Amino acid sequence: MNTSITELNEKIAAQAAQISSIYGRVDFSITPERYTVEPGDETELAPEFLARRPELLANKEQVARIKAYTMHGDPVADAYAALTPEHGFHGLIVMLEDACDHGVENVPSAPQELVGFIREMERFPAWLDMKLIEKGARIERNAYAHRAPYVIRAGLIGTFMNKYSALPMALTGSLANKTAGRRVHETATFFTTTVMPGALERHGAGFKAAAMVRLMHSMVRFNLLHRGNHWDVKTYGIPIPQVDQMPAGLVSIFPLALKALREGRTAFTPAERARAELARYRCFLLGLPEELLADTPQGVVEIMLTRFATLRKGFDDTCRALVHATMTTDLTPDDSWRSRFHAWLERGFSKAFFVANFIRGGKQAAARIGVKVGLGDYIAASVAGILIAARMAPYAIAARIPMLSDAADRSLVRKLTRLLASYGHAEFATNADKYRPAHA
Repeated sequence: MNTSITELNEKIAAQAAQISSIYGRVDFSITPERYTVEPGDETELAPEFLARRPELLANKEQVARIKAYTMHGDPVADAYAALTPEHGFHGLIVMLEDACDHGVENVPSAPQELVGFIREMERFPAWLDMKLIEKGARIERNAYAHRAPYVIRAGLIGTFMNKYSALPMALTGSLANKTAGRRVHETATFFTTTVMPGALERHGAGFKAAAMVRLMHSMVRFNLLHRGNHWDVKTYGIPIPQVDQMPAGLVSIFPLALKALREGRTAFTPAERARAELARYRCFLLGLPEELLADTPQGVVEIMLTRFATLRKGFDDTCRALVHATMTTDLTPDDSWRSRFHAWLERGFSKAFFVANFIRGGKQAAARIGVKVGLGDYIAASVAGILIAARMAPYAIAARIPMLSDAADRSLVRKLTRLLASYGHAEFATNADKYRPAHA
């Protein structure tokens, strides 16, 4: 059931008193520059949907909900991150890891904020179905084993195309050229971990990874808002608000929802429904509320388009630097010819995928923001596409054959295990010493 807009706004304003060390200076009555409903303003709504903007903005309740969540952080994780002065950055991480591994009741002198954080994540919502989630993870394993390694870089770059939502990453210094590769691998590690068998169960690796990501985001909020000169709320709203996590969480099912509507369907197929349920639970573990996680094609499309229709368009040198650092970082584990060949395929496929899915204006527009796509990239993308299709097809066929499906799934799990090892250990941490001030 959706919270009323009045109750939601009261809940958001209450953040100032509940977590004063983070939100005490924030005026929650303002409308940040990033949010707009003015007819003439340019937003992040894609050209093919521009004609729908008046219709989207006419849904006053949904527009108000998007506005509210533009100023909403993650109360339980933020409250825990606010203990940084008392327990230290490292101390909070260690206690959270222990709570995930052994249960919060077994963490000596666990602060009440940690107990609340873990208990909230342990509360499995009635609006989700664990059997469907497990089915969705099984379906997704084929793509994560064979396709995801080629698109994760482009997907991460896609989140840097708007200066209002990209700024937190820039300020943390976590996407400089030397660290961009680690962030790409951490992103890949998180999503890949969540499709492993049992990963999203209470003591699974995906549950723990989600908790660590939430703490990382909350530490970013703490470090940016705790010091008065690091963040301009009037311009950017709250760092990493709920509405900016929603597109990344639903990126896998938004195309499914569009496809369903174009085919005249009002509901997902059973396989699509399972994948949607996986995405929704992953988002829940990351702290997103049910009202941002629609379960029908129409609902998914409308909530996503409304977010884009109210996010003011903006691309600046900060975005350009993030895109450049992420696109040029070296992801190869060694100098072997096999690694270099894979790197050539991956970079070419990432560029082509980025241009096709995130750029308005093709490769010329991409070049203007620092992503140059040449003939060699298109050749690499074509070869990679053939390899991906050739590797995925046998597993897709085997999944439909009862005598082969279990063996094929075990093979995928082994591949994903090796892939996770190649990504390396994910820290999901942020170093406040490297932050720099924000200027509107």
